Amino acid sequence: MTRHTSVQSCASCIHDHFRDYLNGFFQVTQRAPKRFMQRRWRRMRADIGERQSLYQTALDNTKNDLQLLLNKKLKDATLWIGIRAVFSCHIENTIDRELAETFFNSVTRRIFETVGVNKKIEFVTDCQSRTANFPNTSMIRNYHLATNLETFIRRILSNYGEIKFNCNKLERDLPRIATRIKNGIEAADIDFSSMHVEMLCHAFYRGQGAFLIGRIISGHRIIPLVFALLHPQGGVVVDAVVQDTDGVRIIFSYTRSAFNVEVDEPRELVAFLSSLMPGKPEAEIYSSVGFFKHGKTVLYRNVIKHTATCTDVQFQISPGKRGMVMIVFDISGNDMVVKLIRDRFDNPKKTTRNKIMQQYDFVFNHYRVGRLIEAHSFEKLSFDRCWFSDKLLTTLTTEAEQTVYLAGDIVIIGHAYLERRVTPLDIYLKEETAEKTQSAVIDFGRAIKDLAFANIFPGDMLLKNFGVTRHGRVVFYDYDEIVPLTDCRFRSIPQARTYMEELSDEPWYAVEENDVFPEEFSRFLGLSPIHKDLFLKEHADLLERTFWIHVQEEIRSGHIRHIRPYHPKYRLTKTV
Repeated sequence: MTRHTSVQSCASCIHDHFRDYLNGFFQVTQRAPKRFMQRRWRRMRADIGERQSLYQTALDNTKNDLQLLLNKKLKDATLWIGIRAVFSCHIENTIDRELAETFFNSVTRRIFETVGVNKKIEFVTDCQSRTANFPNTSMIRNYHLATNLETFIRRILSNYGEIKFNCNKLERDLPRIATRIKNGIEAADIDFSSMHVEMLCHAFYRGQGAFLIGRIISGHRIIPLVFALLHPQGGVVVDAVVQDTDGVRIIFSYTRSAFNVEVDEPRELVAFLSSLMPGKPEAEIYSSVGFFKHGKTVLYRNVIKHTATCTDVQFQISPGKRGMVMIVFDISGNDMVVKLIRDRFDNPKKTTRNKIMQQYDFVFNHYRVGRLIEAHSFEKLSFDRCWFSDKLLTTLTTEAEQTVYLAGDIVIIGHAYLERRVTPLDIYLKEETAEKTQSAVIDFGRAIKDLAFANIFPGDMLLKNFGVTRHGRVVFYDYDEIVPLTDCRFRSIPQARTYMEELSDEPWYAVEENDVFPEEFSRFLGLSPIHKDLFLKEHADLLERTFWIHVQEEIRSGHIRHIRPYHPKYRLTKTV
């Protein structure tokens, strides 16, 4: 095979596997409307894992085929410069070019085990500019905002033909929906006559919910318009209407699993969603519609851009108590933290590096219910030495020397997780106002319950393992002891046989792996007396074995609870 033929064949091979990956991605995605209408919630969740596994499989298949094509020349960098050029021609006028470039980069990094970025064989910059306010008309439906809002709403909902509404319920709810939209418009202080509405043609599906996403436009003003749908017995209903940026950001939070939505033009869709959530990182929006790898690419490019030039501000150990398993430091001036696995773990931690990485994989593939932070796994990151103080670098190279090393003036990090920065709950409860801390304590209990309903037991429920987002939501981020709730054995503490046993610091009863004693929780949470009283007032059931046993039985029976990704204030009624 000539060099020219090899280049052409390899570029075509990568392109074909990319297309196969996308076809599989969309085949799984397109099941969602039917799953929603048939109320097949377990299958909807199973599709999450199936879709997420497609990328890794595609990379494996691509590498195997390239090995057959190139044999000993697989790592010939000069050959790959040509392969990239030909591949670029394959995708030049495609609507998903940025996804294709990321796939190509994933292939090269798999083959070359690239440290940092190899600009000669990778795509390193965004390939297209975005149009933020004028997406392709095939992606949206335009409406003029009618004076009769009920007619206007009915017309919007009728255009989602795959969704069969409970007509009687909808007619009863239309006045309430119309009032909600009217109040939202008036609160924004804009004129009805100057408005029009754009709705995305495809519904967004996740869990047991469906979302119709749109925006009201008046000049340069944009107001989100989101209809949140549920499907109880009897037909689909509108459960909530969201018309503010914060509410939409929480629906699309980095603590939630991805939506199933048909994506005709990825960049245009991301541009549309960005207009509803100004300032929300583009990387998170790509991840929210299932393109995790490209979301990771965008995140990495932002970090590289942010650290391209040295400044007087350096990375620093993140606030909070020292972790026994992970070292965490801030990317100064950026809303991200870097987490590294320590070489050695303090007692009583009994785990391994591989086990911890498996825990993070478990979380990535699990349904995250708005309580688990998305962690992006990176290999062979590189930063200029100037970003690290001597103290931080000494910490990293002594406590994580299996992971961090110096190559001249470059710091190489063999493996790390990048996550959004949140405020550790223990710090938040000390520094914020009484009103905010009381709200956080109550949401702390809700977070534990939401995780339980999703078949997750956090393991360590200490305050330092939870964080608070900018929206005041409590989330969990310490994954080294996380286990499926159904793997736990919830027990009551046996009665002490003697007075001396009762006084003993050591348990007088046998404790096996995954044994959990809920009545002990209040001793280990670390809440102040005032916060502890508030927690017990709202969540005393968490200290009862019966609560946990009931949740386990519910999960084993196949029942799945729907955890709404929006505040109750957005709901039309308290019950469906």
